[in-house]
Amino acid sequence: MKTKVVVVEDEALLLMMAVAIVEEAGFEALEARNADEALMLFERVPGIRILFTDIDMPGSMDGLMLARAVRDRWPPVEIIIVSGMKQPNAGDLPERGLFFSKPYDTRQLSDALVRMAA
Repeated sequence: MKTKVVVVEDEALLLMMAVAIVEEAGFEALEARNADEALMLFERVPGIRILFTDIDMPGSMDGLMLARAVRDRWPPVEIIIVSGMKQPNAGDLPERGLFFSKPYDTRQLSDALVRMAA
């Protein structure tokens, strides 16, 4: 069974690209367009191992708030945070969280996913 990764991105083209990266790395991508959709996936789909989220998105919380909520409720989940607009401080990232600036290096992102799933 493939490792499940929730990919959260509100821009359709960027969501498609992120999903393609996740799937090409050998994982199952579950799509969400905002934090609320992502949290519903975590509540309904068992066995999600990785959260891959953009920071800036509409809705009740941004990607950093989502990452903290996931870390609190599902501590084993690994977290990748991306943004083309913001550079979070190390203290803004949840424990074990990784940050990649957009445009991110596909190889580095794939390698991070593989390490997290190991």
